[in-house]
Amino acid sequence: MSQQKFQPDYTNILKVMYNQRPDYLPLYEHNIDAPFVSKYLGEKIEISSNNSSELEDYFRKYIGFWKDHGYDAFSYEAAICEILPGHGAILGGMLGPIQTRDDFNKYPFGDIPRIFWETYTPRLEAIRKVMPKGMKAYGGCGYGIFETSQDLVGYENLCVMQYIDPDLFADLFIRIGDLFVELWSKMVKEYDDIFVFYRMGDDMGHKTATMLEPDTFRKFVLPQHKRVVDVAHSVNKKFLLHCCGNIFEIMPDILALGIDAKHSNEDQICPFDTWIEKYSDQIGLFGGFDMNYLILNPYDVVFEKVLEDGVRFRKNANGYGLGSGNSIPDYMSIEGFKAMTDAVKEIRRRERQ
Repeated sequence: MSQQKFQPDYTNILKVMYNQRPDYLPLYEHNIDAPFVSKYLGEKIEISSNNSSELEDYFRKYIGFWKDHGYDAFSYEAAICEILPGHGAILGGMLGPIQTRDDFNKYPFGDIPRIFWETYTPRLEAIRKVMPKGMKAYGGCGYGIFETSQDLVGYENLCVMQYIDPDLFADLFIRIGDLFVELWSKMVKEYDDIFVFYRMGDDMGHKTATMLEPDTFRKFVLPQHKRVVDVAHSVNKKFLLHCCGNIFEIMPDILALGIDAKHSNEDQICPFDTWIEKYSDQIGLFGGFDMNYLILNPYDVVFEKVLEDGVRFRKNANGYGLGSGNSIPDYMSIEGFKAMTDAVKEIRRRERQ
C-alpha cells in the first residue's frame, strides 16, 4: 500500500470504535503538531490568521500530510482552553483567573461561546471545503473538564480549593460542564459531517496515580464527562477518551460513562498489552508505542518493534488502531515517526498477500 496508491477510508478506523477488527491496520494519533509537519516537509505551515484562503492552504497541506502517511482520518480539535480569557495556568507558572467566589461570579463565561465560534468557525469551514475524499476528522471541542478547571484556577490552587471552599469547587465543575455541553451541542449540530467520531482529551493521572483523589473524580469530574459523552451519542457518533496517566483505579467508572474507545499509554506505567488484557473485550484501543521509544531509537529498531508488536496488538485486541502512546510533538524524531508509519504499511502489505 504505497503512499501514491493509498486511498483513505474513514469507515476503516471507525470499526475500532465499534470494537471490531478493521479491514487493515489503521494509524491513529491524538495530534501531529504543525511544527513537526513543518520540520518533516522542510516548509513552515502554520495558522497565522483566519483568512479563508490561508486557512484552506494550511489545512490542505496539513491534512495532506496525514493522508500521505497512510491515515484514514486526522485529528482536529477546536481548543477551548486556548480561547479562555486569562488562559495559561494549565501551562504552568501562573495562577488562573478564578481564585475566589467573587472571581467566579465575575468571570465572563457568557462570552466564551462567542469567542469560541468566532475563532473556530472559519477553521471548521476550511476543513469542510478541503477535506480529501475518503477522510474525515476526529476530535471536536478540544481540552477536557479537568484540564479546563486547571486552566481557570491552576492545579495546585485547585487542590487547595476543594478543601477551603468546597462549594466553589463543586460549582466550578458544574459551570464548566454547562459550557462544554453548550459548545459540544452546537458542534455536533453544525459540523457533524466533518467528524467520523468525537473525542475529548482530559489528562487525569500521573505516573503512579490520579491527579486528584479517585472519589473526587467520581463525584465532580466524571459526571460532567458523561454529559459530553451523551451529546456525542445523541447524534449516533462514537466517543473516544484520551487520558494520560495511571487511571486504573477509576477505569471502571470511566467505562460506565459509555465511552467507546480509549487512547494514551506510557511504558513506565504499564505495557500496552495490559490495556489489551484488561479492556479489549469492552472498548476499542488506540496507541501502543511510547513516545520516548519512538524519539530515542534509530529507524531500524523502531521499525522492527512496531512490526512485531503491531501484529501482536492487532491479533489480541478486538478493535485496535496503531500509533504513538500520546502524540507527535515538534521534537519527535522524523526517523521514529517514519519507521512507525512504514512498519504499518508493511503490516498491511503482508496481510494482503
